[in-house]
Amino acid sequence: MARRPPRLEATTLWRFGSRTYEGREQGSNDYAGATPAWVVWNLLQRYTEPGWLVVDPMAGSGTTVDVARELGRRALGYDLQPAHEGVFRADARHLPLEDEKADFVFVDPPYGRNLRYSGRPECIGELDARDEAYFEAMDQVFAEIDRVLRPDRHLAVYVCDVWTRRAFVPIGARFVFQLVQRFEPVDHIAVERSNADLRKGNYRKAAEETGFFLRGFNHLLVFRKPGRRAR
Repeated sequence: MARRPPRLEATTLWRFGSRTYEGREQGSNDYAGATPAWVVWNLLQRYTEPGWLVVDPMAGSGTTVDVARELGRRALGYDLQPAHEGVFRADARHLPLEDEKADFVFVDPPYGRNLRYSGRPECIGELDARDEAYFEAMDQVFAEIDRVLRPDRHLAVYVCDVWTRRAFVPIGARFVFQLVQRFEPVDHIAVERSNADLRKGNYRKAAEETGFFLRGFNHLLVFRKPGRRAR
């Protein structure tokens, strides 16, 4: 049975049962850490219009590109290790895009070496979120988003906190602090994680016995770039 299209969410708690929708594959299900297509779908329905330019500076397998084009938006995706024919090779800190060209920016960054990405030394995915170098690099990404995004347009950041036996890193909270230096906050959404590991008995047992919590949600941080007068 084909999956139904996602519904437009009305609360700040989002949950869906699959990564893609309508039986099609937006991005690649084989790509580790692929963005849920319905998250991008909801954002584009709310904050963009047909014909607008959507940019993803860490596009990976191209989920944002596919969803944007299905909805009649123009799309540009960039990544250090592209895994989609519509994604161009570029560093998110140095995008080959003119100032104030994007109508919406979505970014799903790596967080704390949780997955293996390009393996290149300049890759942000090689940085540990427990080190300030990670947040310094992400601040450069946010500065580049500020440069390419048009005034009065929106951006969204999709990320998860990190817990290890050494430390808890509240990445979502840290990002909010960084983003408010450049943008106006619009909303903060919790997206339930459907990671199969959360349902594994040994994971739950370890969490219960050791006294830590499994990461049950991702942060979806929505901001707006102020108009020129506001700046």
